[in-house]
Amino acid sequence: MANRNNRDNDNKKMSLKEAGRKGGEATSKNHDREFYEEIGRKGGEATAKKHDSKFYQEIGRKGGEATSENHDKDFYEEIGRKGGEARSKQRNNKN
Repeated sequence: MANRNNRDNDNKKMSLKEAGRKGGEATSKNHDREFYEEIGRKGGEATAKKHDSKFYQEIGRKGGEATSENHDKDFYEEIGRKGGEARSKQRNNKN
């Protein structure tokens, strides 16, 4: 019975999504926040070298459009309120 189960498992192929999930979990067990900050910084620097301001304007426009399609007026009121509160705290901390 054990041999049959092993053969069945060997014949099942892992999906790309499943492989990515398992790889991500393994990576997160072996690395800390600093690791992710470092690879994020390196990726951002590499992207900045390859693209100009028009690239960033375009992805910003697309992101804004996607956000507006997925959220209503209440969402924008809430993030505006939170942003205003955060700025107020920043100003108060400087004084």
